[in-house]
Amino acid sequence: MKKRKGAEIVIEALIKEGVDTVFGYPGGAVIPLYDVLYDTKQIRHILTRHEQAAAHAADGYARATGKVGVCIATSGPGATNLVTGIATAYMDSIPLIALTGQVPTHMIGNDAFQEANITGITYSITKHNYLVKSVDELPHVLKEAFYIAKSGRPGPVLIDLPKDILISESKVPYPREVKIRSYRPHYEGNSRQIERAVKLINKSEKPVIYAGGGIISSGASKELAEFAHRSNIPVTTTLMGLGAFPENNSLSLQMLGMHGTRYANYSISEADLIIAVGARFDDRITGKVSEFAPKASIIHIDIDPTAISKNVRVDIPIVGDAKTILPRFTALVETKKREGWFKKINQWKEKYPLRYERDGSLKPQFVVEKIYELTKGEAIIATEVGQNQMWAALFYCYTRPRSFISSGGLGTMGYGFPAAIGAKIGCPDRIVFDIAGDGSFQMNIQELATVANYQIPVKVAILNNGYLGMVRQWQQLFHHSRYSQVDLSEGYPDFVKVARAYGVEGIKIEKEEEVEPALKRAISIQGPVIMDFRIAREENVYPMVPAGAALTEMIEERLV
Repeated sequence: MKKRKGAEIVIEALIKEGVDTVFGYPGGAVIPLYDVLYDTKQIRHILTRHEQAAAHAADGYARATGKVGVCIATSGPGATNLVTGIATAYMDSIPLIALTGQVPTHMIGNDAFQEANITGITYSITKHNYLVKSVDELPHVLKEAFYIAKSGRPGPVLIDLPKDILISESKVPYPREVKIRSYRPHYEGNSRQIERAVKLINKSEKPVIYAGGGIISSGASKELAEFAHRSNIPVTTTLMGLGAFPENNSLSLQMLGMHGTRYANYSISEADLIIAVGARFDDRITGKVSEFAPKASIIHIDIDPTAISKNVRVDIPIVGDAKTILPRFTALVETKKREGWFKKINQWKEKYPLRYERDGSLKPQFVVEKIYELTKGEAIIATEVGQNQMWAALFYCYTRPRSFISSGGLGTMGYGFPAAIGAKIGCPDRIVFDIAGDGSFQMNIQELATVANYQIPVKVAILNNGYLGMVRQWQQLFHHSRYSQVDLSEGYPDFVKVARAYGVEGIKIEKEEEVEPALKRAISIQGPVIMDFRIAREENVYPMVPAGAALTEMIEERLV
């Protein structure tokens, strides 16, 4: 084995792990890495205009493709600028490798120029991280990092690379496989627990399947559909689970939780059995925990044993992979008509459909519905965070996995635009929309340069109400409309002019009749497009469960 520099070992590892794209921003400590990339034809490097955007783009790429996303940043501020993106991936269990530069090993701890203890900083937001201290350990670290990132419950792994390691040489080959004695994810599930669960399912009269992002991570959408149809059980999904089960299916209850459908929340509250798969019972789903599913026994399938009974006590825990376990359920479960249960659910669906008032103003729900209509449900939808995120979740009908890309756990404003870039790079044959708010979009607006530079045909639909919309909604409903620091109308940017300044096409839309022509035009353009939809300023997201309330305590109207 000939000697290779550390930087060459890193790039060799990326190629052997099937990485075709990395997102990054160079700096002094990673110059050796970029020097090797200069001659590397197998890997495309996308230069973002901020390191945070590189992390979000790698995250979006991972969510859209199912592959491990990779981002690169230099030491010090470059590395710390990745932190929000790493935390976003960690909260949503997204496989990510973050490669950060570091000062030479002999200078670590001396407060050297652009030094930051990035492994210490990211300890609580990575699945694992490494500070490489010897070039000979680098091949094993890289192999191990990819294995950890994508196995079990996926997550981000950071590798900190001192500059002297990148220029040192080693003959150590890249490993073919890796084994970690202390890390052995369970995939199969306990047979006795599965048998107990199936007996409970067969006895139940009013069951509900509650599916989360774990279904998408494990690639178990097909298995979920087969189980739901065989058992004839309705399915509700979390925000992260959107697309795991087709929402145009008669068994679908769509999304549950704080801004979920009334019929999903009522079904959970009336059910006698909840079958939770790849979900973590977070506070936006459960509402008041003591009143969550009060009549139900709970079966919980999750590959992460620490997620089980963490927030809600469960009756039958099953640790394992949904893709492996659900077919075993399907093989054993009985098919039951459950006519009374479906009659009640259908009554809720008829009485409480998703709706909004058409009053002549431009409504965001209408815009999202039109995007769905014109893309025939085949687009990848990325979102920012806030009202735009909830309207996108509720009014676009998701029928396939990896079609909804959003920051769920961390709720990161500025996520959607760079994530859409990553998604489009990963899935060039699919239309990609970023449904954005005017506040969120400005947090990574510099990435207009990235889409212009590479002519990445992302379509951005800004639902522009001139507010930090969700904060304003809470201030209106719960703080007597005391709008404190949420009005963005002063210093208001003209997004069309800003887009054109970067060389990107911009379209302003102010009326309902302008929506469809604008969307058709945007879709027909080969490059990126920014659409500024001037929506009703004080439109709210409904239904809504107030913080600390039970799922049945949804509100539809303003509180006085």
